[in-house]
Amino acid sequence: MLAAERHAAILDHLTRQPAVRVRGLAVALGVSEMTVRRDIDTLEARGALVRVHGGAVRPGSLSSVEAGFEANRTRGGEAKRRIAAAAASLLTPGMTVSITGGTTTFALAPLLPRIPGLTVITNSLPLADELHRLRGASPGDTAPQVLLSGGQLTPSKALVGPLATGAIASLRADLCFMGAHGVDAEAGITTPNLAEADTNQAFARTCGQLVVLADATKIGVVSLARVSALDAAAALVTDRQPDDRYAALTRILSDPVPDPHLEERP
Repeated sequence: MLAAERHAAILDHLTRQPAVRVRGLAVALGVSEMTVRRDIDTLEARGALVRVHGGAVRPGSLSSVEAGFEANRTRGGEAKRRIAAAAASLLTPGMTVSITGGTTTFALAPLLPRIPGLTVITNSLPLADELHRLRGASPGDTAPQVLLSGGQLTPSKALVGPLATGAIASLRADLCFMGAHGVDAEAGITTPNLAEADTNQAFARTCGQLVVLADATKIGVVSLARVSALDAAAALVTDRQPDDRYAALTRILSDPVPDPHLEERP
């Protein structure tokens, strides 16, 4: 296969998924991993992709620049609703649940008042606002008690920094639903915001079980700051079944049409 053909094939892979691995490309193209690495270097020099450890991502997938809440909220709405429905099925009445910032976790808002006696710990200003609005709009529902951290507001409207981290570290949740900018089998759970990484680490340390919520576009993406290894999570909730590397690390709670299901660890 000529170099130009390999380059076209690599870019074609990146149009269908947010990230590619050197090992997988070498097998798919029938060449050595060294050849693939040289191809990735060439394509990165052209600005066609961004090289990361072990592979490459689409331009803009790896960044320390964080997209705003409203921009992300309009993307993948149906996938986020399916993920939220599957995640909410893990809740039981009387639980204390911590929920990190982000648009995927925000999709949980209309489902939480249906579960009696919940206490919600969050650093998400939009989620807290929406739960307050739903309490007023539907007085018959069992609205959760909401504990909102203080802190500095990020572009994704999450409260982070020492105030947020200290507040979260002082509380204990049965379950934590954590959104992520990137979820990678090797790099783990990552975010482009250093302060948010620190705050999310506090969420992970103070919960009985960590459950990661991420649509398929986040799988294989590696961002600036690491929050946690993926095997620290009890489950990954996503809208499409990832490859076997993820099944080996966690239980996968996915939503193949029509209904979500939970697969136990192998």
